[in-house]
Amino acid sequence: THPQSGEEPEQLAMPPKKKGAAEEVDGTEKIARFGRVKNNLKMGLVGLPNVGKSSLFNLMTEQAVPAENFPFCTIDPSDAKCPVPDQRFKFLCDLYNPPSKVPAVLTVTDIAGLIKGAAEGAGLGNAFLSHIAAVDGIYHVIRCFEDDAVVHVDDSIDAVRDLETIQSELCLKDV
Repeated sequence: THPQSGEEPEQLAMPPKKKGAAEEVDGTEKIARFGRVKNNLKMGLVGLPNVGKSSLFNLMTEQAVPAENFPFCTIDPSDAKCPVPDQRFKFLCDLYNPPSKVPAVLTVTDIAGLIKGAAEGAGLGNAFLSHIAAVDGIYHVIRCFEDDAVVHVDDSIDAVRDLETIQSELCLKDV
């Protein structure tokens, strides 16, 4: 009841959903698509310093970014676009002969190494975490090789610990 007039409030009824809202196509229900519709994907290489991210970047993209044996050799992220070969795309272009042909592209980003405490700003953590947030997905690179000549940021090789460090930093920063 209304406190001053003592009248009952009018009940508002929701209008019925439109018939075409969840319509079926060819006997199957339409499903909403998630994500952005585009023909390129941006992936970032993520891991601790000196695990081989820049070496993998150079291998994948045929680039020559520095891959030195000291932590934080990479400060600014490097990007490279790699065309994605697809015979189906070539077939469709030959079949329909469109006015423009734009193939799918994979953009790979070499992101500097994260360390424990990056979410609180340790090292250049906040900047690195913002670079991770700018990509569509990540390749998580973990060091499993032993080499005394290559320095490890935690002084010992432990892939599980390294994986947990990166995952916890990403979770703490909600990336």
